Amino acid sequence: MTIAHPIARAWVSTGGTGAQNYDEFADDAEITAIVSANPASALAVEMPHRTPEAVAAGQSFREALPAAVGRLRELRSSGRLGAVERCAAVYRISDPDPASAPSGYGLFCMIDSDQISTSADEPGLVIRNEDVFLEKVKERTALAQATGHLLSAVLLLQTGSGEELQQALRAAVERLGEPAVSDTDQQGRIHEVWPLGPSAEADRLLALAGDGELIVADGNHRTLAAQTGGLRRFLAVVTTPGSVVIRPYNRLVAELPLPAAELLDRLDTSPLSGRPGIPATAGTVHLYLAGQGYAVRIAAPEAASVVERLDHSLVEQRLFRDLLGLDPGDKRISYVGGDYPARWLCDEVDAGRAELAVLVAPVTVDDFVSVNLARQKMPRKSTWFTPKARAGLVLADLEAER
Repeated sequence: MTIAHPIARAWVSTGGTGAQNYDEFADDAEITAIVSANPASALAVEMPHRTPEAVAAGQSFREALPAAVGRLRELRSSGRLGAVERCAAVYRISDPDPASAPSGYGLFCMIDSDQISTSADEPGLVIRNEDVFLEKVKERTALAQATGHLLSAVLLLQTGSGEELQQALRAAVERLGEPAVSDTDQQGRIHEVWPLGPSAEADRLLALAGDGELIVADGNHRTLAAQTGGLRRFLAVVTTPGSVVIRPYNRLVAELPLPAAELLDRLDTSPLSGRPGIPATAGTVHLYLAGQGYAVRIAAPEAASVVERLDHSLVEQRLFRDLLGLDPGDKRISYVGGDYPARWLCDEVDAGRAELAVLVAPVTVDDFVSVNLARQKMPRKSTWFTPKARAGLVLADLEAER
C-alpha cells in the first residue's frame, strides 16, 4: 500500500503566484522587494510580516497572519488559483541551459504524516534528517492553522523506485502536452505543472512515488510542523535522485563576539590569495574576514561518527559553539544557500553587513545517504538540494483533507 495520496482539493496556480520558498533567502529585504513587485506572490501569504505593509507597521509574524488569510482568499476569488479535486500533479523543472543540467521531475501529492521517522528506533518510511529551529516550526504550524492551506511542498527523495518513477514522469510529460501553468524562477529555470485527476495513470504514479523510503531533501521544518499541527497528511513533491544535486550551504556571521585576530590565533589557518571560493573537497573550510581569505582545518575527534565528521558539524560545534560561543540558532548567524555564490558572501563582508563568511564544501550524496540509512540527523542547514520545488504552484486545502 502506498503512502502517497492524491490531494483531496488542490488549488493550482493560473499564473503569477509562484515563488521561492520562504527559507531560501539570505536577506529578508529580498522578500519584501519581491512582494512589492508582485503582490500575488505566494511569499505574501507565507511571510506576511515581510510584506511592505507589515514592515511599515512593524508587525510580527503572528500579528500579520490575518492579512495572510485575506491575501489567500483574494488569490482564490480572483482566479489566480483554480480548484482541482483529487489531484496528483506531474512537475518538471527545466534549466535554461539543458546541456548543463538535465530536467528534474517530481509528483505533487499528499504523504502520511505518521510515516515520519527521525531515528533508527522510530518506524516510518519518511526520513527526516536535519535538526530544526523550533521558532520556524511554530511559524509554519501557525500559518497552516490560520490559512487552512499548505502553500509549499516538502521535497522528498524516492530511494526505492527512483529510476522507474523518473521514467514514468518523463513519459507523462511527453504525453500530456501543454502544462496548466508555467513559471520561471530567479535562476531562469522553468517550472511546469500538469494536474491529474482520478485515473489509472495517477494511481500508478502515486504507487511509484510512495514505494520505499523517502528522504526529506528540503522541508524538515514543514514535516515537523505537520506533526505538531496534527495534520494527517502533508503536501510533498516526490522527486528522484536523477533530478537533484547537492550544492553548498554557507554561513555569514553579522558580528563576531571576539576580536578577529584572537579567532584566527585559535584556528589552524593558512592565508589564501584573493577572495576564497567554495572548498574543492571536504576537510577544509574557507573563512573570509577583514578583506582576507583563509583555509582552515578543523579536526574531528578520533571517535567521531559519520555525522560528527561532516564539515557542517565541525563548523557548528568547534567554530560556532566552542570558539565563538554562539548557538547555531543565534540571530547573528545567517544560513546562505547554494543559489548565492561565494562572491556574494564576500561582498557582504566587504560592505560591512557581516564580519565573517564561512564557506563549506557541499555534502556528498554518499555521505547524505549514509547518514540517512543510519537514521541519523544531518546538521542544520547542511544540504542545499537544487532545483527546489517552487511555492505557490500547487496548494493543498486542509479542510478537504479531514
